[in-house]
Amino acid sequence: MTRLNLIILVIFFSLIYIFLIPDEPFLLKITFKIIPMILMILFVFLKRNSNNPAFSKWLLFGLIFCMLGDATLHWFLLGLSCFLVGHICYIVAFFKVKKKAINVYIAIFLLAYGLMMVAWIAGNLFKSGNYILSVAVCFYIAVILTMGWSAIQSYSPLLIIGALSFIFSDSILAINKFITDIPMSHVLIMTSYYGAQLLFTLSLLNYSVVRKKVLEL
Repeated sequence: MTRLNLIILVIFFSLIYIFLIPDEPFLLKITFKIIPMILMILFVFLKRNSNNPAFSKWLLFGLIFCMLGDATLHWFLLGLSCFLVGHICYIVAFFKVKKKAINVYIAIFLLAYGLMMVAWIAGNLFKSGNYILSVAVCFYIAVILTMGWSAIQSYSPLLIIGALSFIFSDSILAINKFITDIPMSHVLIMTSYYGAQLLFTLSLLNYSVVRKKVLEL
């Protein structure tokens, strides 16, 4: 199967899940939810030998744990834990392709955004007595912003846009789940989520091209 065919299938099944698959039966919903992730995992697995091996390995691990998070998010803390591991894998992967330190103004913005989300989301949970979940959310916010931080330091447009899209997706999910209902939240969350994962996956091609040019010098 060619790369283009895999990418087309990822987009096709993402749209099928977002717009056509109902909440019930549950098993059908979960199956279609993870199909795009399985295809992206296959993409990275097939491409891994021609890329930066450390980057592709940790990217693959990140995709696998995020897929497990998709499958278990119904049990929120279990799914959150899988995504947490997935983000740690992404952080390791992105540091493998780091180019230079993050701009100080961008760093301040990320920190300010993180503190705002901690105060709003985790603070609300703490006030309602959900202490364990509040701590878990704080830790998750810190890790996903670190993931964004590491992506920005790669200076790869695909990784940067993907990371910001992931942060947006998780922000909408948290606000919708813990604060207030957001119109079309499912579409916003899953479109930005699949988009983020696809951009991470496609970044492998970018590093393959760069590596090939370096070897030709």
